[in-house]
Amino acid sequence: MQALVVYESMYGNTHAVAVEVAAGLRAMHEVTLVPVSRATRELVAAADLIVAGSPTHMHGMPTAASRRMAEETARKQGSGLNLDPDADGPGLRAWLEGLSTENALAASFDTRLRGIPALTGRASRGISRLLSSRGCRLVVPEESFLVSKQNTLLKGEAARACSWGGLIGEAARQAYVSDKRI
Repeated sequence: MQALVVYESMYGNTHAVAVEVAAGLRAMHEVTLVPVSRATRELVAAADLIVAGSPTHMHGMPTAASRRMAEETARKQGSGLNLDPDADGPGLRAWLEGLSTENALAASFDTRLRGIPALTGRASRGISRLLSSRGCRLVVPEESFLVSKQNTLLKGEAARACSWGGLIGEAARQAYVSDKRI
């Protein structure tokens, strides 16, 4: 199976999680890992499995306005924040809204602050809804990976992302085999 891991990252945490998810998937699948700016129609067409992730901004998926705010915050002197090299590309929301696929398997993740999801929000829910509305079939529930207020992944989150990638890989393999039997 061909897996495509697509991510939007502003400060690098979602990028780091995407790398680990891709590593977990590689145990079972061929994987292409790309920022949303490089997620072409050809890559989507070749994918049996699409895994998409973004940071959580203002309780949900990033918007053009929240992305601008994140960029402005990083540019402030003394912020201690560094923009991901691909942060200035398009956002995952716009990419998903233009996504056209048939029967691809899918999974979604986000990065967010530690806390009750009702208070922090979860971008992965919106990602899942958009994936489903574009013809994808979710193989696992959405997942959140936690960052600190100092904007670093919490201890153990990278390893958990790798394990989750393996879980997605197995669920996708089972769904793919099941689909082929029908």
